[in-house]
Amino acid sequence: MDQPPAVRVAAIGTANPPNCFDQSEAFALSGYPPARRRVFLNSDIETRYFWIPKHGFRPDESADQLHRRFREGALAIGELALRRCLEAAGRAPREIDHLTVATCTGYVCPALTSLLIARLEMRDDVQRADLVGMGCCGALPALQRGFDHQRAFPQHRSLVLCVEICSASYYFDDTMETLIGNAICGDGAGALLLDHGCDGPELLGFESYITPEHLHWMGFEFCAGKLRLILDREIPAGVPPLAKEAAARLLKRFELELGDVDHWILHPGGRKVIDRLQQGVGLSDGQVRHTKATYRAFGNMSSATVVFVLDRVVREARPQPGDIGLLMAMGPGFTVESALLRW
Repeated sequence: MDQPPAVRVAAIGTANPPNCFDQSEAFALSGYPPARRRVFLNSDIETRYFWIPKHGFRPDESADQLHRRFREGALAIGELALRRCLEAAGRAPREIDHLTVATCTGYVCPALTSLLIARLEMRDDVQRADLVGMGCCGALPALQRGFDHQRAFPQHRSLVLCVEICSASYYFDDTMETLIGNAICGDGAGALLLDHGCDGPELLGFESYITPEHLHWMGFEFCAGKLRLILDREIPAGVPPLAKEAAARLLKRFELELGDVDHWILHPGGRKVIDRLQQGVGLSDGQVRHTKATYRAFGNMSSATVVFVLDRVVREARPQPGDIGLLMAMGPGFTVESALLRW
């Protein structure tokens, strides 16, 4: 039986809001008392991007104002990431057959796919899928939807977009979990074009590892119409064994081991999560340098972040033919999602 054609990542495009804030500026906008400043400054983050003005912002926005900001920001940076991705591949919007969009920091109807199809003037027969509420690991299920479409329709081209306006899910209270979320999360969008017969790494397979016993670890709850982040203190210690198991399961299917991975493309959930993950999986400083560099420059942009890490690996590590890459992101569920790449 003939093997299906390889599905490859043909191009990547990323985008952020125009306004960049260092951690001192972010703290000044946050509304927290001076005693909380150290949480922002000890995060290992240097800069983040928010869809808010440099001046005149107040952290007491209403739910309606937050919703409007999500819609405006998600469409603006989502469109920019998609256009940059298409430009990198030398493709036009009307050449795309399928669009998947993942987000967890807001909700709109018509969905983001419909709104972006209109903005990019894509064809009226584009197939689409919106994944909402999958949190920081949303990039991998979105990527798998594009992969599945390419396998079903080898002549097609698929775009995958992860777009998050974390600043539109801003909720202020005196709890540590809310404080940490506000100290590390930023806004960003990452797009991937999947195609056949092109340059770029081949997608080999995916693995989901869902642990319902840890549902309480992470997510959002609604408070006064606003999204309030849930972050359990167990996460830093609990993630490494789950990540190691998820990686081993995926690699085993391809007769590979942890030591065969040339490029670790890990979602940076936070300083403690990265450090514990490095120790628990047994990774060197060099193997997590792209994850840490992305986190330092952008913070945690939820589902979009792992796309930024992949983009950095492609540009700076310059993978060689035959190299193996492992994408991994953790999110609500509690879930570890992973994908295997081969250059």
